[in-house]
Amino acid sequence: METNAQQPKVAYFCMEYGLQNDLKIYAGGLGILAGDYLKGAKDHDYPIIGIGIKWKHGYSDQHIDEHGKPYVLYNDYDYDYLEDTGVTVDVTVRGRNVACKVWKLEEFGSAPLYLLDTDLPQNEDKWISGRLYGGTKDDRVAQEIVLGIGGVRALRALGIEVDLYHFNEGHALLAGFELMREERDNGASFEDAWARTREKIVFTTHTPVVQGNESHTIDRLMYMSANLGLDWDQLMRLGGNPFNMTVGALRLSRKSNAVAQLHGTTANRMWKNIQGASEIVAITNGVHPGTWVDSAMLKAGETGKNIWESHQANKRDLIKFVEEETGAKLDENKLLIGFSRRTVPYKRTDLVFSRPEIINPLLEEQKVQFIFSGKAHPNDDASRQIVARLVELSRQFPNSVVFLENYGMTIGAKMTRGCDVWLNNPRRPKEASGTSGMKAAMNGVLNLSILDGWWPEACHHGFNGWQFGNAYEGENVVALDENDRKALYAVLLEEVIPTYYDNHDQWVAMMRNSIQDTRDAFSVKRMLDEYYEHLYQM
Repeated sequence: METNAQQPKVAYFCMEYGLQNDLKIYAGGLGILAGDYLKGAKDHDYPIIGIGIKWKHGYSDQHIDEHGKPYVLYNDYDYDYLEDTGVTVDVTVRGRNVACKVWKLEEFGSAPLYLLDTDLPQNEDKWISGRLYGGTKDDRVAQEIVLGIGGVRALRALGIEVDLYHFNEGHALLAGFELMREERDNGASFEDAWARTREKIVFTTHTPVVQGNESHTIDRLMYMSANLGLDWDQLMRLGGNPFNMTVGALRLSRKSNAVAQLHGTTANRMWKNIQGASEIVAITNGVHPGTWVDSAMLKAGETGKNIWESHQANKRDLIKFVEEETGAKLDENKLLIGFSRRTVPYKRTDLVFSRPEIINPLLEEQKVQFIFSGKAHPNDDASRQIVARLVELSRQFPNSVVFLENYGMTIGAKMTRGCDVWLNNPRRPKEASGTSGMKAAMNGVLNLSILDGWWPEACHHGFNGWQFGNAYEGENVVALDENDRKALYAVLLEEVIPTYYDNHDQWVAMMRNSIQDTRDAFSVKRMLDEYYEHLYQM
């Protein structure tokens, strides 16, 4: 590989970054990936910087009321460790000027991250950098104007030269419009501006469901001043009507990537009919071990010594945290299964409870214990009902089922270190990657998962974890759920529980195998190496 001095300089655009629990500028997996990416860039001296937004209220803080229903609070956050660059850039939203102050962050072991902020006295539209993923579709476009158009202008004002612009999801697409505007202002035609801009952009796609990829009417983009001089027909050629942000990014990028090998197959199938789309290669996500993995577990996995003792220390730490937060008293000598991720129906958070006659006796005798955590989007009633169902179960089985409110990086780290098993059961193939399972695996927490996302690349059933469902896919959701439900109970009852209680040596051996099989193969260093080899090469 080339030396870092010869590698392309990359500006990475993302709507959210998960760098530290109390820096409330992230919502979930997309932001955690972006945070790990910047930490890996810092650790390994890659020429990368990040562009994002300084969110005043963040995504939301989730709490549970006395009736067991989730509700959200929005707090004002400010961060005295941000450096004032002295730079302010202007963008136009709905024909009105919006000033964007540029802050710099180099805390938490991160490569430089520049955050744009519209909460300024001179702005009528100071609300734009208020709530991450909050508000209307007009609000989202306004935020994307700040991220994309404002982000490029911030780089120019700061005098930062880059070779490539990496868009993490379609939210950053409008940066491509700004790059095209620069080319056109220098005399290029639309066609030439498009071709030249394509050579500067790479794109990561995530959402493996067509309907989940953001779109807007062309009227909205023009009304919001997002088009930067592009006319109706030109916008139609880039993204269709409605204008799909993923389609636009695929057509404005010279190369794109999916975030797991299976997701590469899914993404190419999804977008195969998009004329002019860039090639989509598969680069599996990786995680930042320094943030997520207990060094004692890594050492134990290498030497084969003190694996169980080190794990039990992490388990006790988690159990203590659970009691402090909820009052629940879990047993460190009983099997503890964890599930924490964004709460949406396709992830089937409560699938394991769907046959009460099977699972309830295990909960009543505390033979199996569960910890759940995850936020539903404030406007997603179906997902909020899932959270309420989990809270109800935690009250029915107070020392066997726990729900931890206000899911964030602290909870995620404690759970992926302290549980015995990591459960994952989305409807295949709707999990793009699923990095929480990588973190668990590196900590010796054994994955029990559908063969979706990253797990098909790592799973050796009965050796470093378990799969269930046999990669079954189908359009009939009822049949799919029934297949996976039966498979989950079979593996849980016939393999996981007996191994935990009756074959301790095999369990410990599996923990070591899990660590050894994932510590390098699913690290952010491997991911960044592959970005430079397969995505960034000029």
